[in-house]
Amino acid sequence: MQSALEQALSKVADHPVRVVCAGRTDAGVHGVGQVVHFDTTAVRSERAWVLGGNAHLPLDISLNWARETSDDFHARFSALARRYRYLIFNQPHRSALWRGRAAWHYRMLDVERMRIAGQALVGEHDFSAFRAAECQARHPIRNLHELVLRRQGNGVVLEVEANAFLHHMVRNIAGVLMAIGAGDRPVEWAQQVLERRDRTQAGVTAPAEGLYLLTVRYPERFGLPGVTETLPGFVD
Repeated sequence: MQSALEQALSKVADHPVRVVCAGRTDAGVHGVGQVVHFDTTAVRSERAWVLGGNAHLPLDISLNWARETSDDFHARFSALARRYRYLIFNQPHRSALWRGRAAWHYRMLDVERMRIAGQALVGEHDFSAFRAAECQARHPIRNLHELVLRRQGNGVVLEVEANAFLHHMVRNIAGVLMAIGAGDRPVEWAQQVLERRDRTQAGVTAPAEGLYLLTVRYPERFGLPGVTETLPGFVD
């Protein structure tokens, strides 16, 4: 995404553009609320940046808005929190329509067990057991502000918000909770995994296609809009 975005904006600016993203996302992850910043000497209207950028982007990437902001804004370091949604299509048969847009779990998940287990992860903890081996973060301490689970239509929706996330952290949380929801592990397992701080004891990483970066929250003084697209979710 980053290279495609840089190429498109460079054409609009008529000079090389380098962007800084609010957060990195793996291949297959959907960045509904991704925010980037870049410096430019070009004078263009906000509308021109959006329409011109979209004209040069591939069809699976689009710009929703552009704003001129202060020099002290940084897409990554100015962020107060990030919020992700993880979608699990939870039916015995796979869905062609949700292919590439949600994970699939064919066994019926017990959402209440998942919800109880997930509360052990809320708060500031060492999330070493939920980070990828190749994670480059300086330390594993993160503050998970909220973890919400609900059954919606023919699927399960997991939402998490934290000050920041480690590489694969949300997908590893989803993997642990799905194992608990399916009855393969006890409710207490989530807390046990957290306390062991050992990634090898945490089970499988959930598929990337179920993960959506919903929004990045910044101080109000920057005047940035929120998410402008309809958020993905199952129909009740």
